[in-house]
Amino acid sequence: MDIFIRLLINVLEEGFIFGIMAMGVFISYRILSFPDLSVDGTFPLGACVTALLITGGINPWLACILAFLAGAAAGSITGLLHVRLKITDLLSGILMMTALWTVNLLLTGGTAIRQFFGMDTIFNWGPIALLPDGFRRVRILLMAFLVMIAVKLTLDWFFRTRTGLLLRASGDNGQFVTSLARDQGKMKILGLALGNGCAALAGSVMAQQTQMADINFGRGMVVLSLASVIIGTSIFRRMSFLRVTTMAVLGAIFYRVCLSTAMLIGLPTNYVQLLMAAILTLALVWGRVSAGGGVLRRGI
Repeated sequence: MDIFIRLLINVLEEGFIFGIMAMGVFISYRILSFPDLSVDGTFPLGACVTALLITGGINPWLACILAFLAGAAAGSITGLLHVRLKITDLLSGILMMTALWTVNLLLTGGTAIRQFFGMDTIFNWGPIALLPDGFRRVRILLMAFLVMIAVKLTLDWFFRTRTGLLLRASGDNGQFVTSLARDQGKMKILGLALGNGCAALAGSVMAQQTQMADINFGRGMVVLSLASVIIGTSIFRRMSFLRVTTMAVLGAIFYRVCLSTAMLIGLPTNYVQLLMAAILTLALVWGRVSAGGGVLRRGI
């Protein structure tokens, strides 16, 4: 039973963290219909920025904010490459992902891994450190949940604002946005900035959980986040009371459950990437076979 509880806590921790990234990818993939591969670079970017700042004595919460801004800046450049330089969406993401590999390597001082063991993080600094000893076991879970909820509520609020409505409309009907004398390209850049900002924030939280930044953190993040979004919006689409941000988070948790179950029954780690690809393939087929996406638009 104790092993099962530990496994469940670990799955939820990672599910909440990756759920932050999944909410960001939902913006680019579902709202903008933009296959943004730069997520593979912005997730470790957030981790590397956080490691650099925390080892420099910066407050861990401020490190999270700056990591989000760094990811948003990278997403904006992806959008500029596509909107202003007329580079295809797929190539724009690949170019940014490739460039960020070098940027992340520079941030870690030329090494693949930068550690900050024993330093302040959001999981051991401030009010969370005052928890009784009995709750210390779940403080990472609790803090990951609180960060995820904060991001979810912020996005839910944003989608109700005028700018958020225009962003959603730019994915549904770009001509409508243009008819309102608004620049559709700017809306796309804004959406990519938000999406990659969330990915970088997730990377920041992951780095503080593991107390290290690895430039290889981003490997497979596009597959993971897309699978989370597709699984969540396919399985839970009939639950009209759920918002799409909630569906994305639930999809991330379900995805982690699948991977953890496979590892628990003895799947070799060398086959994890193959399993991730298989899950994404099944999710894509499932999403195509299931009902249309009208509920997703109404549920934002």
